[in-house]
Amino acid sequence: MRKAKVAILISGKGSNMAALLYASRAADCPYEVVLVASDKPSAPGLDLARGEGVPTFALSSKGMQREEHDAAMEAAVQSSGARYIALAGYMRILSAGLVERWAGRMLNIHPSLLPAYKGLDTHARALAAGDRHGGCSVHLVTAVLDDGEVLAQTPVAILPDDTAVTLAERVLIAEHQLYPRTLADWVKRDMDAN
Repeated sequence: MRKAKVAILISGKGSNMAALLYASRAADCPYEVVLVASDKPSAPGLDLARGEGVPTFALSSKGMQREEHDAAMEAAVQSSGARYIALAGYMRILSAGLVERWAGRMLNIHPSLLPAYKGLDTHARALAAGDRHGGCSVHLVTAVLDDGEVLAQTPVAILPDDTAVTLAERVLIAEHQLYPRTLADWVKRDMDAN
């Protein structure tokens, strides 16, 4: 089976990266992870990726212009042969040029039911609004923050005693289920079209 090559960009522990990576090990998964890259050289997710035999790249963004840092990250992605980029807790806003070059091939996971609660503090905002559900969304990345086409969502019930922390814990479980499935569906659809 021909597999699409995916690079994953992270900034922290990499739990969504791990979910994507382990899902890719299934025989019927249409993608493989060829690189894990980070803007934080000390990101714990890099150690996990290395331990699993996945090539890594790290470059601190401190003291660099956005376009300069993005160019270095993109060069690493291109060197890996990746055709897709999955953002998994990558906490930098990307330059418009990079996003345009990867249009339709860059996905992100966001901890809300988009278009609600773009940006940060999604769980606290859902609780403050009295929402009955939080959740997560996988979307295509555009130059506008958290604004690309939503590919899939999973609602997560807000319980009466929830805090932002307890809701976040359950939403993360949903993210780990949703992201690998959605990425697999997206790359398969793309591969079938070509």
